[in-house]
Amino acid sequence: MKKTALVLLLSTFSLFAQNSSTSCEILLKINTLLQKEHYRPKPVNDSLSAYVFDELLNNLDPARNIFLKSQADSLANKYRFQLDDLILKKDCSFLDDIKSEYRKSLLRNKAVLEKLKTETINFGTKDTIRFQKKDFTFYLKANEVQKAWNKKIRYEIFDDIAGKSKKLDSLKLNFNSMSLKSQNSIIENELCKINVSLTSSKLFEDDFYNIFCVYFDPHTNYFSNDTKSSFVSTLSKEKLSLGLEVSLNEKNEINVIEIDPNGPAFKTGKIKKGDQILAISNQKETLEVSCSSLESIATMMSSELNTNLTLTLKRNSGKNFKVTIEKQVLKDEENTVYSFIADKDIKVGYIKIPSFYSNFEEENSKGCAQDVAKETVKLLRDDVKGLILDLTDNGGGSMEEAVKLAGLFIDRGPISIVADNKKQLSVINDPYKGVIYKGPIVIIINGNSASASEFFADIMQDYNRAILIGSTSLGKATMQTILPLEENDDQHFIKLTVSKFYRITGKSHQGVGVVPDVLIPTVYQDVFQKESEFPTALKNDSLKSRIRFTPYVSNELIESLAKKSRNRVALDPYFNSIIALNSNIDTIINKAKFEIPMTLDAIFENQAGINILSEEINNFSTDNLSLNVYNSEYNKSLLLLYPSLTEYNKIQLDSLKSNHYLNESISIISDYMTMRKTN
Repeated sequence: MKKTALVLLLSTFSLFAQNSSTSCEILLKINTLLQKEHYRPKPVNDSLSAYVFDELLNNLDPARNIFLKSQADSLANKYRFQLDDLILKKDCSFLDDIKSEYRKSLLRNKAVLEKLKTETINFGTKDTIRFQKKDFTFYLKANEVQKAWNKKIRYEIFDDIAGKSKKLDSLKLNFNSMSLKSQNSIIENELCKINVSLTSSKLFEDDFYNIFCVYFDPHTNYFSNDTKSSFVSTLSKEKLSLGLEVSLNEKNEINVIEIDPNGPAFKTGKIKKGDQILAISNQKETLEVSCSSLESIATMMSSELNTNLTLTLKRNSGKNFKVTIEKQVLKDEENTVYSFIADKDIKVGYIKIPSFYSNFEEENSKGCAQDVAKETVKLLRDDVKGLILDLTDNGGGSMEEAVKLAGLFIDRGPISIVADNKKQLSVINDPYKGVIYKGPIVIIINGNSASASEFFADIMQDYNRAILIGSTSLGKATMQTILPLEENDDQHFIKLTVSKFYRITGKSHQGVGVVPDVLIPTVYQDVFQKESEFPTALKNDSLKSRIRFTPYVSNELIESLAKKSRNRVALDPYFNSIIALNSNIDTIINKAKFEIPMTLDAIFENQAGINILSEEINNFSTDNLSLNVYNSEYNKSLLLLYPSLTEYNKIQLDSLKSNHYLNESISIISDYMTMRKTN
């Protein structure tokens, strides 16, 4: 047994003795704040009770292999419609009851797994396994627990072995020796997960608080100090960082894929690309990667409260080694605006806006909007004839930055309508006089473009200031702020929805997304989760707007440009191949349920089908396009001063040279210039 797992075992019993009265006090403070500040507060009633109860049990037992049906039914009879009354009576003893049943179930599973470790598994048992797409009911009976776990472990062993080679005959030949090793590893991992769950009382409480908040809307969340710090750090282009880029492979291993030569990890001289991270410690707590949630690992790594971290790593098949790193403030290149020039019959500027970051610590103008302004000036010095703003995968950020950015391109006038929790409406006006750039603009969005991205895209579309291309955005038209539960409380926070914004036409993209002028298929576009799919999302509505504004160009010009683009896209082999690829993805993702025999042959075949699709996605070719993309003269001089940026700059350049959305954007700007000359 691993040393960490043993430590967890020894500390199991004390951590579940959380005071329920303290939990109730925090919960009541959360409700008080939500009722006062939330955009549309909801009453604490049976509807809330049922939602919170169901979500809590779903989160605790998503695979339905922890609670017995009898336990789930008993808890539901006692609490599913009573939580609201108990909370208002300041009686949160139900948390102790649910935790007690959860702990009892975990210990039962632990005993079963310890027994399975010593047993020989019969892989010849005739059986099938069914995959459910959605949540399913609790079904487990007391006399079936061992059988259920035996089946689960058997499947995981088959699945593990099936992924180790593309040659089925070789796997069959070595199955006995491989299965013993796999069995031990899988059971140890399951035991480790159970031990983590047994000791995570704080996570249990935090999860419950968050479920309560999400009932009000999906973007209202409970934050501990740690999670608040991690969230805020994502909205900044400069953050305390280890200087490492990691990725998760198909085996759920975390590996180092990039090391910033200016960062603290590089300066230790001990870490190399390809090293596997086994554990992370902030000196108070150690998380083993194999049995901790990715969320907890990400929080520990990104939280600015954890300035010193010790990583346990492994290189190839060598011994484990530890490295302690002190974070330092670094520029996050992936979260920073950058620009290039693309030249194809016409010279255009391309600006990537990865997020609407801001400097929250200082009262100055540094942020996304200022960086876009700088890149625009650089491009204009090189005499570009059009501008392309790429908002794909931009999940939003600071609404203030989005307002400033709109002000750079809109001369004057109203840009949005905001409704607060008192149902009062206010109009946001362009904050600047004049514009930084007067020429044509194309904006690229996709299903991951959200919030502030959508806000900005709305404005540019309504004013006919830009043509939007890509796929429909997420559909989030609400604004959030982070507040402490009480004044001077530095441990408990709520990120809560305080207002909703509308387009100057009175319409809203809430729940429906921003629809581009030219719909262009993107890979995974049907897989991206939409706002409308969240059960507690605010509904779409509209206002009667009497706001007057003057579009930059006529609707007829926009429609003519869009029609030409749609015709090109419809005939483009690349975009048609994306449609076919998405169809294959949807076939696998959207299966309601399917059943396969529990044999190595069947699981190998099923996994092979998924692997073929993964390879098809990974090898999806864009090589038939080779755009002329290069740095502006100003950025060329910067690379001479900062040569460490050269490698990352080349990666960005190479990616854009085969970007078909950039190619279509250039064609739209070329059409625009031609039409303006002839009119």
